[in-house]
Amino acid sequence: MTAQPALAIEAVGLEKSFGDTRAVAGVDLAVPAGAIYGVLGPNGAGKTTTIRMLATLVEPDAGSARVLGHDVVAESDAVRGLVSLTGQLASVDEELTGRENLVLVGRLLGHRRAAARARADELLEAFGVADAAGRLVKHWSGGMRRRLDIAASIVVTPQLVFLDEPTTGLDPRSRNQVWEIARALAAAGTTILLCTQYLEEADQLADGIAVIDRGRVIAEGTPGQLKASVGTGSLHVRLLDPGRRAEAARVLEAAVGTVVLEPDPAALSAACADAERAAVGVGELGRAGVGVAGFSLDQPSLDEVFLALTGHVAEQQPSGTLEEQAS
Repeated sequence: MTAQPALAIEAVGLEKSFGDTRAVAGVDLAVPAGAIYGVLGPNGAGKTTTIRMLATLVEPDAGSARVLGHDVVAESDAVRGLVSLTGQLASVDEELTGRENLVLVGRLLGHRRAAARARADELLEAFGVADAAGRLVKHWSGGMRRRLDIAASIVVTPQLVFLDEPTTGLDPRSRNQVWEIARALAAAGTTILLCTQYLEEADQLADGIAVIDRGRVIAEGTPGQLKASVGTGSLHVRLLDPGRRAEAARVLEAAVGTVVLEPDPAALSAACADAERAAVGVGELGRAGVGVAGFSLDQPSLDEVFLALTGHVAEQQPSGTLEEQAS
């Protein structure tokens, strides 16, 4: 068996346009073999277009890429034989049962019927959906379908798996199950390129991260390195009365610095270099009569890193991108 190259993915200057709009404007990537590597960015940033070029589904307009040692344009068939892609939407057939879906994929990939059934049963058990194996997939939950979709992508274990927004729309329990599946694949030696807009997901799974914004890689590193690049910690405050958050934000901004309103309506945070400054901020809240339920001084989150790098939060969609045309 041929040894994997040191880099599972090596891309230089990848570009792709749709009409007059550049979806990818010069992406460089270097993904070590055996790693979980995150490509992080908001909707429309160019993540899906990048993954589709690397998976040979879309040909680059410019630049070059090698996947597992093969050129994605000149040796596209070889690349397809070594990789698997799980897209944003489940690709399983809802009119078949879970077992029938996996057996069908096994047969298409060359397994004899008995071997296909044995592999299907093995995967159904491993992915925790064996009890539903005989039910039509249209009656399965979203989390179960996503697990089946990933199972279908590894009927023949690939050397590299592209996971494009694998947990979009899933509840927390199903999301955690998908994360465990990704970790297990990586532990067995499979390289994973994870495209996500969820900062927590990248923080939980990725050994390294490339941050993409408006079709370009704007930062790379481990989660710890990216957080350290912000150069400061954050004061996180949770209020007793969510109705006073606007007032608390004004007080904290005057005492500490720029304030970010968090998804929790009772929570807010501010960039804070040291504990002494954090104490001043909390003290000012007390003097203003704003009740504090709790506070902490933490290393920057990836949300704060993204805000510092791009000037906008990850949930915003940059205007003028047509990444959806590559879907």
